[in-house]
Parts: sequence; structure tokens; C-alpha cells
Amino acid sequence: MAETHVLFVEDDDVIREATQLALERDGFTVTAMPDGLSGLEAFRADRPDIALLDVMLPGLDGVSLCRRIRDESTVPVIMLSARADSIDVVLGLEAGADDYVTKPFDGAVLVARIRAVLRRFGHAGGPGAATETSDEAPERGVLAFGDIEIDTEGMEVRKGGDTVALTPTEMRLLLEFSSAPGTVLSRDKLLERVWDYGWGGDTRVVDVHVQRLRTKIGQDRIETVRGFGYKLKA
Repeated sequence: MAETHVLFVEDDDVIREATQLALERDGFTVTAMPDGLSGLEAFRADRPDIALLDVMLPGLDGVSLCRRIRDESTVPVIMLSARADSIDVVLGLEAGADDYVTKPFDGAVLVARIRAVLRRFGHAGGPGAATETSDEAPERGVLAFGDIEIDTEGMEVRKGGDTVALTPTEMRLLLEFSSAPGTVLSRDKLLERVWDYGWGGDTRVVDVHVQRLRTKIGQDRIETVRGFGYKLKA
């Protein structure tokens, strides 16, 4: 099986070199770039399996780079931030990132997050990763909720007959809601099922993705149940 190709964009030489070596020891192929513009060129030339982007980059910052990548591809993106600042986190997620990791990070944690994201995107999760699949996916077919149609076999969503472009993470989130319409799903449950977190995660990841999903399928489709979570209106 081909090695997973990681694009890593980080301007700090020490962090970039140390992280590249750590990922390569785990069996990943790594293209490391020091700034946003060279990172964008490498993305277009190499089409990696996943991108790790530092938020603060010279030339083209990480959030802008994420937007440029998302305009061209649904490749998974993890943002790296030197602080757990709400603005950094939310901006990165709103730009289309699937997850984020706060620096300084433990190499094992970063690898686990990479593999978790890759599993959601249908990859094997990188070298040495588990190949288990979830048994909680909805039955194959077409689900309809008003003018929303979800083709669970073709992995397509249509609204009023028009195709809606969703990232794989947004699609998995919608599938979780559609598997139990009218049922409240907590943020922790969504983190476990969609983001594959076996540990407590940041619920802002859920909140931003729900908002992104709402903008695509309709603000009134997913209801917030204060103090509990979210539900898809049946």
C-alpha cells in the first residue's frame, strides 16, 4: 500500500524539521514547506493526502492557504496553532479545516489526529493504522428531508434538485444527523462518531462545522437544543 503523503507547512525551522522526521519515522511521506506560497505550489504539484498548516505563516497565512486549498479540493486539512486562541481556531475551521492541533504538540497525538482524519476521509489512516469501519452508518439508499435528498450510496446531497458540495467531514456530520432525525445528538457524541475522538475534544470543532453545514443545506434544518446539542428536524 502506498505511503500517506503529508504536506506540512511551518515557518519555524526547528519545528518543521523535527516534525517531518517524526512523521517519516511513522512511515509517512512528507513534503515540508516554510511559507504559505510555497505550500500552495507544493499542494498543486503533489496533491497530498492531507495538509498540516501552521496558522501564522509568512507570505500567505495558514487560514488563507486553507481557503485556497479548499477552493480546489476536499483534501483533509489540520491547522496548527501556537495557542488555543478562539479566533485562531474558529478562523481556521471556518476556512474549511477539518481539525486543529495546538502547539506545542506531542508527536504521538499529532499522528493519532492525522490517522483519525484520514479514516473519516476513507483512507487507511496512514501506516500502522487500524482498518476498522463503523457499523453505525445509515443504510444505503436515498434519504429525504423536505427538499433535501441524501444519497448514502453515492455520497451526494441535493437541495431542491441541485447538488450541494460538502466536504467529507460535513457529509459524515449530516449522515449522523440523518440516521436519527429528531433525536438530539450531543457535541461529545458527535466528536466521537464524526471526528473519531476517543478522548475529550474541543466542541468548537462541532459548532463551526454545524454552522458551515447549515449555510449549505439551510439554517433551519439543524436545530440547536441549548444545553444538550443539535438535532436534524424530521
